Amino acid sequence: MSKIKSLEDLRKLREEQSKLSTARESDHPTVIVGMGTCGIAAGARDVMLTILEEINKRNLKVNITQTGCIGMCQHEPLVDVVIPGQDRITYGRVTKDLAKKIVVEHLANGNILKDAVIGKIEKQ
Repeated sequence: MSKIKSLEDLRKLREEQSKLSTARESDHPTVIVGMGTCGIAAGARDVMLTILEEINKRNLKVNITQTGCIGMCQHEPLVDVVIPGQDRITYGRVTKDLAKKIVVEHLANGNILKDAVIGKIEKQ
């Protein structure tokens, strides 16, 4: 990266970075799997693989990512589902069976699995 020598250079850099940021945003749902040490110890790898497999089986357009520990180790494995325009839903103690249900019910059919929800962040 070259040095910023003028206000115009700064504007160009900001515009380039803004385009990159916009390119990362998506109209597709995002699934976030907690893959910190605590999550992995609780089975998050199997949960992640199950989610990937089920999404691929159904040919769904879903972004999948992972995160580290967020401090709710007692509820691991954690899975968040973020659907644009809706509340962010956090599922706790996710098993492979529950992971399948999250894909089939929540992602494919829009039905939140209320019994497995441990938290939500309201849409802004």
